Amino acid sequence: MQKRKVAVLGATGMVGQIYVSMLAEHPWFDVVALAASERSVGKTYAEAAKWYRDTPIPERMRDVRLLPLDADVIAQTGASIVFSAVPSEAAFEIEKALSARGLRVVADTAVHRMEPQIPLIVPEVNHHHLEAIRNPDAGFIVSCANCSTVGLVMTLAGLQRRIGLEKVYVSTMQAVSGAGYSGVPSMAILDNVIPFIRNEEEKIARETLKILGSYQGEFKQADFTVLASCARVGVLDGHSEAVFAELSRDTDLEEVRAAIASLEPLPGLPSAPNPPVVLRDEPDRPQPRLDRMTGRGMATTVGRLRLDGRTLRYNLLSHNTIRGAAGNAILIAELLVSKGLA
Repeated sequence: MQKRKVAVLGATGMVGQIYVSMLAEHPWFDVVALAASERSVGKTYAEAAKWYRDTPIPERMRDVRLLPLDADVIAQTGASIVFSAVPSEAAFEIEKALSARGLRVVADTAVHRMEPQIPLIVPEVNHHHLEAIRNPDAGFIVSCANCSTVGLVMTLAGLQRRIGLEKVYVSTMQAVSGAGYSGVPSMAILDNVIPFIRNEEEKIARETLKILGSYQGEFKQADFTVLASCARVGVLDGHSEAVFAELSRDTDLEEVRAAIASLEPLPGLPSAPNPPVVLRDEPDRPQPRLDRMTGRGMATTVGRLRLDGRTLRYNLLSHNTIRGAAGNAILIAELLVSKGLA
């Protein structure tokens, strides 16, 4: 397979660094452009990136000169796929402009997620929603879900399809990396839990219903209720969630386990975890330090399943900057290539 040329926008940020690490030796993609904010333009990647990862900057990326967030400049690099991790205030204009120039944009940003004709994708869950892409040659935007939504829908998909859902309540305990490198001051999070993340609860509810809904010429939301309560906790990486699901019919734990584990892997895609959902039987799992890198950070881990009548309780863990951001986007791009859309 001939490698697709790709660009990364917002390459110096926390999620951008995950992209750079995951794409440096990717078998399907060749990074031909890194772009960042005006203060970084013209610098080498090594000069501009305040590197936070525990592995070094990939050698082939160190001397790449950073480009401006300009659609014409990025289009001239020959990239056909663009990964966007720029702040939301800058995302709308640049992502639309790149799509208008015929590029395929896979966006981590929130600005397009609920647009009526833009698919919001977690590949194993709703890859069929890519049917919304009408004319690939004209360029398009595909949105990634919010980092805490990704793990949730990966665990709900099998339950919805095999048993049925009436209501879902979720309480999230979200890692500080979800706010970016300088997003939460250390004096605010040490010895503390912050029980508010702006717009997070609304995003989880809206996005879950779109992802688990149907598409037949237009998106129709799933017909159950989602309510969320979100907190920031002193964990570096890995979002934990406590889920309470009201099921549509009587069942037992054996069927529940089979339903959650029924989410199928995507064969042949380099970044796809197998299995995508891992069930743990220990009473004290999942834990961020122990489980966030399951499936190279791309799998969601589930534990503590308890069933009382039709009320199911469980805990899940997913890696917020890998599966919940850059990794999900790269998996989307692999899916697009496999379907002949990129």
